[in-house]
Amino acid sequence: MAGHSHWAGIKHKKGRADKIRSKIFSKLSREITVAAKLGDKNPEMNPRLRAAIQSARAANMPKDNIERAVEKSQIGDSSSFESIRYEGFGPKNIAVIVETLTDNKNRTASSIRTLFQKNGGSLGTQGSSSHNFKQIGVIKINFNNISEERILEIALNAGALDCISIKGDFHEIHCEKENIYKVKKILEKDLDSFISTGIEWIPFVFIEVNQTEKEDIINFLENLEDDDDVQNVYSNVKFID
Repeated sequence: MAGHSHWAGIKHKKGRADKIRSKIFSKLSREITVAAKLGDKNPEMNPRLRAAIQSARAANMPKDNIERAVEKSQIGDSSSFESIRYEGFGPKNIAVIVETLTDNKNRTASSIRTLFQKNGGSLGTQGSSSHNFKQIGVIKINFNNISEERILEIALNAGALDCISIKGDFHEIHCEKENIYKVKKILEKDLDSFISTGIEWIPFVFIEVNQTEKEDIINFLENLEDDDDVQNVYSNVKFID
């Protein structure tokens, strides 16, 4: 599974079943609000907003919640969110990138630093771990929505770099990050449902971890994701049997 984010696959297979539903909706709502604030309120004219709404629908967020999140972007309140990236190393020296949307960067920095320290890791400066990754556009589609042969054909014709199919789970399309919405628009001619669309950090090389060490690392990564300000967590860990 070269080039695939192993942790992202583990997360999707778990289906975040152990996560609090309201917390998932809260993070999706925040992304919708920020996307709407930064661009057009019409998702057809705002690719980031369209992708955020599609991700919310894939998570079964009610239509009313989505509409409220868009409306919130029109309110001139104190909710001024800032995107901040944190980098560091976790258990077994795995490289970790944490993307946040926060309205209080001091609170967020303190929380992320504590989570790293409590799990035997260390928070570094920007660039300390990201050199282990490349940023690419990643579009995920439910495996049952389209055949492997058809999605591969469409993806390559749309200008994608690769299409990885995880049988029974999802198709993952990779493209240059600057082309993600161009590729997505072509895919939308054949598909109307997407799990997620975004710019992700994919490891160049994985650090392999055995089953006895797996639980501690998963707990660490999930604790990071449970933080209200955290939107995405990426790692170069790969679990082996």
